[in-house]
Amino acid sequence: MSMPMLNKMHMNGYDVLSVNNGPWRVCTQGDRLASFASKEEALAYAAALPGYKKRSTRAKSHTAQ
Repeated sequence: MSMPMLNKMHMNGYDVLSVNNGPWRVCTQGDRLASFASKEEALAYAAALPGYKKRSTRAKSHTAQ
């Protein structure tokens, strides 16, 4: 049995990854945005997107003072 192979990079806050030499995917932690046949296409797509920053999971509370 062979081990799965993961190639992973980061560009502009996005994950650019490929598993077992399959298609290259551009993802956030919760969403897959696009798939591409080549690493160069995926990196170009991620570079063209606006910078991604994970949002905080806690809502900031605003109290009246």
